[in-house]
Amino acid sequence: MTVAKRIYALDTNVLLHDPTSLYRFEEHDVFIPMTVLEELDEKKKGSSEVSRNGRQVSRFLNELIEQGNGHGIADGIPLQSPGGLNLKRGMAVGRLHFQQRITATNGKADNQILASVIDLRDENPDALVILVTKDINLRIKATIFGIHAEDYENDRALDDFALLFTGSEETGEDFWDRHPEVRSWTERGRTYYELTKREDEDWYPNECLYLPGENSVELRVLTLDGDRATLVLLDDHSHANHAVWGIAARNREQNFALNLLMDPDVDFVTLLGTAGTGKTLLALAAGLAQVMDQQRYREIIMTRATVSVGEDIGFLPGTEEEKMTPWMGALTDNLEVLANPEEGGSWGRQATNDLLASRVKIRSLNFMRGRTFLSRYLIIDEAQNLTPKQMKTLITRAGPGTKIVCLGNVEQIDTPYLTETTSGLTYAVDRFKQWAHSGHITLRRGERSRLADFASEAL
Repeated sequence: MTVAKRIYALDTNVLLHDPTSLYRFEEHDVFIPMTVLEELDEKKKGSSEVSRNGRQVSRFLNELIEQGNGHGIADGIPLQSPGGLNLKRGMAVGRLHFQQRITATNGKADNQILASVIDLRDENPDALVILVTKDINLRIKATIFGIHAEDYENDRALDDFALLFTGSEETGEDFWDRHPEVRSWTERGRTYYELTKREDEDWYPNECLYLPGENSVELRVLTLDGDRATLVLLDDHSHANHAVWGIAARNREQNFALNLLMDPDVDFVTLLGTAGTGKTLLALAAGLAQVMDQQRYREIIMTRATVSVGEDIGFLPGTEEEKMTPWMGALTDNLEVLANPEEGGSWGRQATNDLLASRVKIRSLNFMRGRTFLSRYLIIDEAQNLTPKQMKTLITRAGPGTKIVCLGNVEQIDTPYLTETTSGLTYAVDRFKQWAHSGHITLRRGERSRLADFASEAL
């Protein structure tokens, strides 16, 4: 085997997580153990995302072999990326090598992969052999045997989750003094400001600004044109007169979120926050107000990734909506709060529930491919459990007039191999922060109850 600067041995979970990982190692060589090919073959059947990724990897490998006309496998196949992939072109590429000597035919798959990597290291003493796997225990085993092991981090949206865009910023009390040349005007009952942005002010479209002091002010960055910025004064949804479907903002971040959720010019909203910060309640209240009162959207569609926290309860009977109902407890609980009128008794409550049920639909993520949602208000709950590819699949379902709201708490990721920095929700927040029709808010304060707030801090 030709000695390269580095030889990366890929585990099955890396290829199933990102089929394009084959082409992500630039000029370095890639090694595929035979056990990985066998596991890919086992995963290829089914309609899940993992099965689709497994089939895609097999197609990539087949294309690479065909490009070499069936020759040269012993010396490695050039890793020329196929057309259609968003990869850097014209860069140096490494070679793809397969395991060609079976050393063990029984035992655990991880141990067989580890044995093949040890053989690879012994055959290439002058090369740095690195095992790339998302399995922590396999990385520990590799370290024990003196093999350098790494996690696959090419899909990380950020190097550090603490650097993630929060969507809001508190400015100093001297904000107006630092911007003496401000042009203000009122249009359709809203107050706008135009000013010159300073070099130290790194703002993004729809970022919310808070000016502390006795006369505190809440603003939103509307447009950015070079060093010129247009700001708009936010509506005060904390006041009962400006409540949204009976829900008033209890803190500053909730007011920021309601302003973004109620703005028809913001097509994509992401809300991050721990349990009890009001993400689901705010999204549902804004959706009902715009579907029932303003009739801006035709209906609300609620969905979430069906990842169990505990043991799975097996196959569920009924229609798609009935199957999804047990997974949608958080959304249905909040819907009961919003649909509970103070007057009218049991008959009034039943009539309200029936009316809202006709406008609120529950759908499964498993059947989203190929669909297009027109004039819908789509809520994606538990979005932290989605991969970047799944997030792309969902967002690209949006047709004209559709608004998508993603809710999640990255401290509660239940999907294997996803972390705070590789979650599809983190990926979406980072990639959309520059777009003029998207907004993001990180909710910090819990508003569920004093018991829940204390438990989240003390336990």
